Amino acid sequence: MHEILISFWGVHITGWKIVGYFGVLLFSGRWFVQLWASRKARKPVVPRIFWLMSMSGSLICLLYFIFGKNDSVGILAYLFPTGVAAYNLYLDILHKSSSRQTTETV
Repeated sequence: MHEILISFWGVHITGWKIVGYFGVLLFSGRWFVQLWASRKARKPVVPRIFWLMSMSGSLICLLYFIFGKNDSVGILAYLFPTGVAAYNLYLDILHKSSSRQTTETV
């Protein structure tokens, strides 16, 4: 079924599990990035990298649950965040470009 790459203490790690671990690392790590940006600004801030990490991490986790695990619960858990992160990233890019155009015309 899945080729085991590493096996120790009863834990079997496959290539798809490594993909899943990487996705979870990205998806969870976004909070540390957001915390760092907020501490630096001394107010709540959501930087663009937060949305990039959200979208990338949830998409990678989604791929893991579709192809590596075939788990409908995991698919549903990461399907919605992928879309929300993509939409927020789109809005952030749109807002920054419209702000830049307003500044340039003034």
